[in-house]
Amino acid sequence: MIKKLIRKILGTKSKAERDTSAPVVLGPDAHGIDPRLLSNNAVRVTSTLQEAGYEAFVVGGAVRDLLLGVKPKDFDIATNATPEQVRKLFRRAFIIGKRFQIVHVMFGQDLLEVTTFRGTSSDNAPKDEHGRVLRDNTFGSQAEDAARRDFTINAMYYNPANQQVLDYHGGIADIRAKTLRIIGQPENRYREDPVRMLRVVRFAAKLKFEIEPHTGAPIKVMAPLINNVPAARIFDEMLKLLMSGHALACLQQLRAQGLHHGLLPLLDVVLEQPLGAKFVTLALDSTDARIHAGKTASPGFLFASLLWHQVLEKWEAYRASGEQTIPALHLAADDVLESQTEKLALQRKIGSDMRDIWAMQPRFERRVGKAPYKLLEHLRFRAGYDFLLLRCASGEIDAEIGEWWTAFYEGDEAEREQLITAASQPAGSAGAKRKRGPRRGGRNRSGKGGEGADSGGDAGGHGEHD
Repeated sequence: MIKKLIRKILGTKSKAERDTSAPVVLGPDAHGIDPRLLSNNAVRVTSTLQEAGYEAFVVGGAVRDLLLGVKPKDFDIATNATPEQVRKLFRRAFIIGKRFQIVHVMFGQDLLEVTTFRGTSSDNAPKDEHGRVLRDNTFGSQAEDAARRDFTINAMYYNPANQQVLDYHGGIADIRAKTLRIIGQPENRYREDPVRMLRVVRFAAKLKFEIEPHTGAPIKVMAPLINNVPAARIFDEMLKLLMSGHALACLQQLRAQGLHHGLLPLLDVVLEQPLGAKFVTLALDSTDARIHAGKTASPGFLFASLLWHQVLEKWEAYRASGEQTIPALHLAADDVLESQTEKLALQRKIGSDMRDIWAMQPRFERRVGKAPYKLLEHLRFRAGYDFLLLRCASGEIDAEIGEWWTAFYEGDEAEREQLITAASQPAGSAGAKRKRGPRRGGRNRSGKGGEGADSGGDAGGHGEHD
C-alpha cells in the first residue's frame, strides 16, 4: 500500500543515472579546497594507512564542508583496510559498533572515525519486519562504499597526499546547485535506515539546500518508520539537529515533513500558540547564536525549553486538582520526563538538568527573607535564571520578575537588601521602592553560581557549560 502511494507521488521513473562505477577526479584547481582547513590528525591517519599499503581518504561531511570553505568539526576516514588492520596501526584505536564495525582512533581528546569501505548490502543481512537493516559488516570497493552513502554531497573522497577529490555521484554539481539528493531509490534507502529522513531535514536546514523532489516526496508517507528506530539513535540525531546552529529551521522542517510525531508530538500545539511559539523561538534563536559564536550549548536547557509547555499544561492540571504548587510541578516533571525518556532516550544527566531548571521556576517568585540568597547558591541557578528570562520575554509571566532577579543577581549586598525590602512591601505602599532596570554587563559579584560568569544578559541557559 505504501509503495503504491509513493509511486503515485513520484510518478514515472527518472532518467537513467550516470555511470557510478568510476569517479570523476578533480584536482586542487577544480575543487578549490584549502589544505589549511584540514586536521593535522586526519592527515596523520590517512598517511599512516597509505604508508602501510592501504588506500585512505577523508570522506563524507568533512569533504562537503571543505568544498564549502568551512573548517569541519569532525573528520571521518574511509579505507580498504579492515577494522583489525586499522586497529593494529594506532596505539589508541578501538573497534566499536554492531550494525557496522568502525574504528575510533584517538589523539589526545581528538577522535577520528575510520570505516572500511562498505560493500553492496547483502540480501541476507538481518532486517526487522519493516526492512530496516540491523547488522551489515559487508566490506567492498570504494565505488560500492560511495553507493552506500546517503546523499551525493556526502559521497566524495579527498586524498590529502595528492589533493584530489573523487566524486562518484555528482556531489560537486549538487553542492554548487545547493541541492540535497539521496543516492539510490529514496523509498529503499529510507526503509533501510529511517534516520536518513531526519538527516534530510538537518542538512537541508543547516546548509540551506533545496531537497530534490524525488528525495523529499516519500518522507511524509514513510515518517512512521522512525518509530522503529532505537531511541538512542533518535536522541543522537535530535541532538545533532538541535546543535546544528539552525535548530529552529530544523524543527520547522521536521514539522513540515510530519517527522515530529512520536518525537515532539506537541510541537504542533506549541508552535500554534502565540506564547509557546515565541518561547521556543527565543530559546532556539539564543542557542543558535551561541553556536555561531563558538560557545557551548546545554542539551538540558534545550530540551527543558522544548518540553516546557507540556510541563506547564500538566502542572496547571495538577494544581487544579488540588495539589500544592511545588508538588504539582514535580509530578508534572515526572510525567513528562517518563514519557520522553522512553521516546528520546534522554540521558540521566540531561533529565536531571531539565528537572532542576523546571523546579527553580516557582522559587523565583519568593523574593523575601533568605530565599533569594539560597536560590542564588543553586548549582544550576544561571540556567534557571536564563529560563526565567525567556518566560518573561515570551510574555508568559510579568517582565518585572525577571528585572528584579537581574538586579539582584548583579547587585552588591546593599542593593540586594534594598530589593528584598522593596519586594516585601505591599504594591503601591509608601515604603515600596522603585525597582531599577537591569544593568548592562553583569558584574557577577556574588561569588555564587560561578557558572553564570559568561555574561549578565545572555539568556541562553548555557553559561554553566562555558
